[in-house]
Amino acid sequence: MKRKVIFLLALVMLLCSCGVQQSPQEETHTLIEDGNTIYFEAETTTTEPTTEAEKPIVSHLMVGGDIMSHVPQIKDAYVASSGTYDYNHMFVDPAKQLKKADYAVANLETVLAGGPNYTGFPNFNSPDALAYAVKDAGFDLVGTANNHTRDQGIDGINRTLDVLDEVTLAHVGTYRSQEERDKNNGIVVADVGGISVAFLCYTYGLNGYSLPQDKLYAANIFNIDYTSTLSQFNYDLVGKDLAAARALNTDMTAVLIHWGVEYQNAPNDYQKKIAKYLVSQGVDLIFGSHPHVLQPYEVIKTEDDSGKLRAGFVIYSFGNFISNQMTEPATKTTCILDLELTKNPVTGKTKLTDVRYTPYYMLHRDDLPAGQRRMLVNIHEAMAEYEAGKSKYIGANSYQRLKNALAHAHKILGEKGDKASK
Repeated sequence: MKRKVIFLLALVMLLCSCGVQQSPQEETHTLIEDGNTIYFEAETTTTEPTTEAEKPIVSHLMVGGDIMSHVPQIKDAYVASSGTYDYNHMFVDPAKQLKKADYAVANLETVLAGGPNYTGFPNFNSPDALAYAVKDAGFDLVGTANNHTRDQGIDGINRTLDVLDEVTLAHVGTYRSQEERDKNNGIVVADVGGISVAFLCYTYGLNGYSLPQDKLYAANIFNIDYTSTLSQFNYDLVGKDLAAARALNTDMTAVLIHWGVEYQNAPNDYQKKIAKYLVSQGVDLIFGSHPHVLQPYEVIKTEDDSGKLRAGFVIYSFGNFISNQMTEPATKTTCILDLELTKNPVTGKTKLTDVRYTPYYMLHRDDLPAGQRRMLVNIHEAMAEYEAGKSKYIGANSYQRLKNALAHAHKILGEKGDKASK
């Protein structure tokens, strides 16, 4: 497809609460739409700020995909000598990147209902150690509304939130009481390197389970018919939440949303319809999950209820972050998305000024002892170490799988957006 160049300045409202005006030292970023992907290129700064207060605030929000724990992962995390669990080895590579973020979020697609009977699919229940590893890796907030939210009942929802609080890992999407849900309409406001972002989280359903009528607050579900046809969007619930988000007057609004069709590398029409609605209601950033494979990202342009032009960024699916799904390369390939947010301190306006991704691959090594079998590896770094003859865990077969995974990521997300190509 012929490359189409659109200057970010022409969008005027790209991911901005109410318009964009350029401050003295802001770079001009050009939005490139190339096939099925977008990326940003910065031009040379032209003027210097006259005061320190005029310097733009620049922060980096990083986002990952589905954090899961299947039985082989539980076994790999088990430390026989102490009878405890430790997932930290699975996060070694992504932790290097996540710790550079001003804020990092992901989808926690399991529950922490307590042991000793830990389980994987279809009804997840993971050791508390997973939450500690997620926090140690550098994540700051997890979405907890997904199709596995009710795998261990209402008690499982409540205990998961208790553990996350104990770990000091922020969470959004599920709640222990109506009062907790009513606070800010369940919205979490985070300081992302000096830029305020309101986070919301929703799921399409609960794998056929329903919430008790007196506990509808427990999980954010965007479908009215969430136990059957999954096609009637709850405009009343989501609309009220988004109105509450606008009233908070944060610099940006982000939605984590569990949607789409599993194992499909392209979004469906319902995802696109929902994304357009969310942007029309003031959402700037949409982070999708559930398909367990990568789906592309794009900028959506639409009008709000007053007819004013808006634009928002959406990635339809990150795929799995850590899991034991084994389809090559689809369910083992993922990314960390690095979003550069820039706030003009003079006008108070905030916009998305850069989007890059780093591809990762879930490495399986069943011939090794527990504690070494599952690792999420940075594809570029792992390939470079192998090519230099310095790798401790990549052989010829794994190297070829990494090459295939990289090609897959480039096919879905576009090669130009790969952080290594910057």
